[in-house]
Amino acid sequence: MKQLPVLLVLTAVSVSAALTPVRLECEARVNPLGIDTARPRLGWTLKSDENGARQAAYQILVASSAAALKPGSADLWDSGRIASSRQGWVDYAGKPLRSFQRYYWTVQVWDAVGRASGWTPAAQWTTAMLQPSDMQGEWIAHPEHSLRSGPLPLFRREFQVVKPLRSAIALVSGAGFHELRVNGRKVGDHVLAPAWTNYKATMLYEAFDVTSELKAGGNAVGVMLGNGFYNVAGGRYVKYSGSFGHPRLWAQVHLEYADGSTQDIATDSSWKTAEGPIAFSCLYGGEDYDARREQPGWDAPGFDDSAWRQAGGVEAPGGVMRAQSSQPIRVQQTYPSIRVTEPRPGVFVYDLGQNFSGWPRVTASGPAGSTVKMIPGELLGKDGLVTQRSSGGPNSFSYTLKGQGREVWAPRFSYYGFRYVQVEGLKPESVEGQFVHLDAPRSGRFECSNDTFNRIHALVDAAVRSNLQHSLTDCPHREKLGWLEQTYLMGPSILANWDLRAFLPKMGRDMREAQLLDGLVPDIAPEFVTFATGFRDSPEWGSAAVLVPWLAWQWYGDKRILEDTYPMMQRYSDYLESQKQKGLLSYGLGDWYDIGPNQMGASQLTPQGVTASATYLEDLRVMRQVASLLGKPLDAQRYAARYDTLLAAFQKAFFQPAGPSYATGSQTSLAVPLAMGIAPAAARPKLVEKLVADIRAKGNHTSAGDIGYHYVLAALLQAGRSDVIFDMANEKTAPSYAAQLAAGATALTEAWDSNPRNSQNHFMLGHIEEWFYSGLAGLRVDPAAPGLSHLILAPEPVGDVTWAKASWDSPRGLIAVEWRLDGGKFRYTVDLPPGVSAEVRMPGGAPKTIVSGHHLLEEAFRPR
Repeated sequence: MKQLPVLLVLTAVSVSAALTPVRLECEARVNPLGIDTARPRLGWTLKSDENGARQAAYQILVASSAAALKPGSADLWDSGRIASSRQGWVDYAGKPLRSFQRYYWTVQVWDAVGRASGWTPAAQWTTAMLQPSDMQGEWIAHPEHSLRSGPLPLFRREFQVVKPLRSAIALVSGAGFHELRVNGRKVGDHVLAPAWTNYKATMLYEAFDVTSELKAGGNAVGVMLGNGFYNVAGGRYVKYSGSFGHPRLWAQVHLEYADGSTQDIATDSSWKTAEGPIAFSCLYGGEDYDARREQPGWDAPGFDDSAWRQAGGVEAPGGVMRAQSSQPIRVQQTYPSIRVTEPRPGVFVYDLGQNFSGWPRVTASGPAGSTVKMIPGELLGKDGLVTQRSSGGPNSFSYTLKGQGREVWAPRFSYYGFRYVQVEGLKPESVEGQFVHLDAPRSGRFECSNDTFNRIHALVDAAVRSNLQHSLTDCPHREKLGWLEQTYLMGPSILANWDLRAFLPKMGRDMREAQLLDGLVPDIAPEFVTFATGFRDSPEWGSAAVLVPWLAWQWYGDKRILEDTYPMMQRYSDYLESQKQKGLLSYGLGDWYDIGPNQMGASQLTPQGVTASATYLEDLRVMRQVASLLGKPLDAQRYAARYDTLLAAFQKAFFQPAGPSYATGSQTSLAVPLAMGIAPAAARPKLVEKLVADIRAKGNHTSAGDIGYHYVLAALLQAGRSDVIFDMANEKTAPSYAAQLAAGATALTEAWDSNPRNSQNHFMLGHIEEWFYSGLAGLRVDPAAPGLSHLILAPEPVGDVTWAKASWDSPRGLIAVEWRLDGGKFRYTVDLPPGVSAEVRMPGGAPKTIVSGHHLLEEAFRPR
């Protein structure tokens, strides 16, 4: 499109309205239960009807009761009026907190002209264990359990509530998974809990408020245990076999009575245990349940447990006990069957219409002992039966009926990635699919007039959701491992859609705990299995240790994660420095899964030294900034010197001024120096031309892989060549997103060509998602303004797109943009929350700064 001179028309709505704080949060969660830090951080979102509204000051009150939460009587903390625009990550600075207590807080703010908002309705947080001495009881296990996949144990304990109850907080930690039950009912709706970790370093527990679940007199608590990553004993398909030990349990129910006295019901030898109805459970291989083995009432008071065994005390898993601070996994969506076939007599195949992570839920009736066996898979073979070639097998789920009418069952402790379910044995009344993933808040929305782009957006989103578990897994079936390169390369694409403020610190701890003594951060974290060569030590993977915390700072302004991970970042940078040969890093997997003449795997088209050394350059650039931010000037100088030395070696080894070109001239070789700002300014235009020419010569296809494709898109966007990205994304022939759609994919596939031998649910190549938001819609983070306080809005109308819109429900409030081509006009609508400004770069126009509020911007244009 050829742009005409720009005409900006700003419509600012200005009415008299106060600045209002809303959505109060503690540690990035609303009214959280299970805070185990003595200085939790508080934050709020702002709303206003005025353009240009901003916070000039705030005041926080914290009290031990809602009644005391007012000026002059707040008994724990009155911050006083603080002149500051800060509205997130404010450290609590009041009297010492106690374990198992609920705290109430409120905030008021003042705007730039001194108007006060008034106090917000009370928010709260509830503490868990703040001191190791608050932990009661011991770890227990079934006395005869061994390293096996089943049957899995049950645990129970009865107790009396002897006085009027004020509160009851239950803490539970099952290694590897648990399900807590009180008085015959499951507590909460969490699944696959607690979050998996390096159990020798950290063992997480969950906290539940069970006050309403208890009654005067007799009560019972019960727990079911699963194997999870703690005990991968196998028996069917496994990626690896390994165990931290057989399943074990720690639990503590803290009762506080109305008279102020307390009582703790904790795991010890008074608990009883028995084998339960889960006969087999492996995180990789599936789960079998025999309903005939159920013992009705086992988790309720009055049950006869005289035949049960006394639980035995066992060693703790070894890790530091911490409250789980990231969100739980929940069932997020249920898919009914859209088609049922019978490819073989008595064998039925249910099509759920979507590839996803989770499990089947079956409804069946029949005689006791009849079994419904379910074989999940992503694809069907030529015979119409489910094949697990792409996802790893054998995997199956089975339910044996108890013969008591209509029975409904879903697995508890094993999940898989699938679209189809093959049923053998008894034909059920129905088979559904339950999509399970981390319950992080969805923060982003994108839509445009190009339906192919909307479908690609859904394709990538399905793969991200499927792998957004307790770590960012590569696939929800074959491996389920946290390969690290995708965390930062796909980071902007993921953070544009999901609020991961509570999740990224967990990821940082996983990497810290995986780091070896020599400083190496392995390619996966938690490192449940040890691989060899580049599959354990590839700089493009381990550099997540530096680049993920930096993402958390840029997007969310979370300085604590930088402070916590800085020692790890230092040690890893030192490790990479020690691995240099002839001034460069030239090892690892390189541009994994690039498209060359051979079968996809390690890089074929781009030398390892290009991606490995350039990634280390990016590490050093970030390390210099982090060191400066944390007040470590000598460290900053050291990293700057290392950067200069490595950059000189990189240019000498790979830059070809006569071309100009880099290394082999592959798309990745060209794009990485362009996107990282390494390429000399004078050579950049011709390097871009060379990159575009290669893409055009390949029929608007990329040849880049897992590492390089991120930089191909970034280089094109920086050069103003969204027209090339548009053509690549619309290309119908493989390898492309549109070709995956044409092949019937409903989640992004591992290989560009949707090869049925590869996973059909991988998110590592989903970088187009970043362009949808930052390029097409124009919604971009400003690296110089961490925490989204200032944005860059640079929409790029391209191709046949006539409108696009995107939004972020950010910690600062709702940020939304929308543009439309209408009657020869380009109209851009922008909504910014209080305290957020932006530089607007209209197509073909000079940059203009706008402040918070609602704005309409317009310019004339004509198609190219």
